[in-house]
Amino acid sequence: MGYIIENANILKEKKLSTSSLLIEGEHITAKKEHIHHNKLIKMNAESYIMTPSYVLLDTRIPLNAAFQEFRAYMVEKFLMKGCTTLFTYSSITYESELTEKIRETKTALISSPVDFLISVKIPLRLLTPSFIRKCKKERVPAIFIDVEDLDELNNMPWGWIKEALFPYNCPLVPLISNHLKKDAKRAMSKWKDIMENQKIPAILQEIKENQPLSISVLNKIGLYPQKASLLHGAEVSYNLFHKAEEIINVDEVELFHYHSDRLLVTVHKGKVVRAGEEVLFKPGYGEYVRVRTPSYFAL
Repeated sequence: MGYIIENANILKEKKLSTSSLLIEGEHITAKKEHIHHNKLIKMNAESYIMTPSYVLLDTRIPLNAAFQEFRAYMVEKFLMKGCTTLFTYSSITYESELTEKIRETKTALISSPVDFLISVKIPLRLLTPSFIRKCKKERVPAIFIDVEDLDELNNMPWGWIKEALFPYNCPLVPLISNHLKKDAKRAMSKWKDIMENQKIPAILQEIKENQPLSISVLNKIGLYPQKASLLHGAEVSYNLFHKAEEIINVDEVELFHYHSDRLLVTVHKGKVVRAGEEVLFKPGYGEYVRVRTPSYFAL
């Protein structure tokens, strides 16, 4: 049987609004200002601020560590921070490695308590129509490009690359190499100009690790609005923060970084995984997320 969350103060990026949610199983089946249904259990959430549970990019997960170390890392970096989906990548040097590297990462995360999404990181030279077709077959949600030489960006056959990406259109994501960090602003400007002029599906800035992914990025990698949202049809994964005056006007990123002490409850696919300081670590509860279509939802 379903239930209703009433008077939910929902924070979406920087905007706070009040709604009621009808929950059935693992999904939100209605979102309205008021839901009138006398036969269902109702939970009054007016004392809390509700956010969708977070999706974080983390490329330093100890995949080969002993279980206790892995468990401690997942609890500290994800469950205690209100994150129920992790985004990571496998580093690929040769085209022939793609399928095996993704399989290895997937196997290493089989005990994950949170859902996971696996992309790939490659040198620019590996970005070829042939490699892109393999990524499409594997449903890779994003291709991280290690940008080491700005001149190489100008010499790429972007027309062929754009054609190969269509119609799946997984985005290209820049990673500025260490020796270019001093000139990162120019590097990102060059990247943005090429991606926009060539109309390549791409993220136009580096994605920060261990910070909630924005709606724009989530949409481009094919997660939004099924995950990290509290819209009709989305999964029931959310955080409840203690409502206080000092956090009424903050955005989701500020709430994540500076008010984690006020996080009281995390729900993942309808199940409570964190209540107060207690965490329910369920090995294998996390699922491998296979993206259907990036940028499907029009923002």
